Amino acid sequence: MPDIVSPEKRSHMMSGIRGKNTLPEMTIRKGLHARGFRYRLHDTKLPGKPDLVFPVYNAVIFVHGCFWHKHHCHLFKWPSSRQDFWKEKITRNAQKDIENLAAIQEKGIRVLTIWECTLKGKTRLPMENVIEQADQWLRSGKNNYVIEGFTGANC
Repeated sequence: MPDIVSPEKRSHMMSGIRGKNTLPEMTIRKGLHARGFRYRLHDTKLPGKPDLVFPVYNAVIFVHGCFWHKHHCHLFKWPSSRQDFWKEKITRNAQKDIENLAAIQEKGIRVLTIWECTLKGKTRLPMENVIEQADQWLRSGKNNYVIEGFTGANC
């Protein structure tokens, strides 16, 4: 199926999509900051440039967009135009996520991944619930953890 907008318009639309300081990321940042957590942003010295870095807790948080990181939820759908391009790009993003996770774990750093579907769409969780889970995980010292949208079962 051909795109419904011109290539120029699509390019303009795509250029407006941010890779950092997204609304889901800002929401998590504000919620954790209100609970007293302090963090660094987008540390370029760490693999994948985590969205939030908590040196005191030896932990990082990634806030992943479901489309860009190929999440198995209702927010991810393969584009119908330029299918080869998108398949290669999104599959590579997901592969880099795996590589970055492994590289961070090798450094002994704990990782929390919060998926976009946790914060928006039909599977979203109450924001206070998401912040509470992140808070408990940070303080727990437990290894990797994932928070994703409600699926009818425990995530």
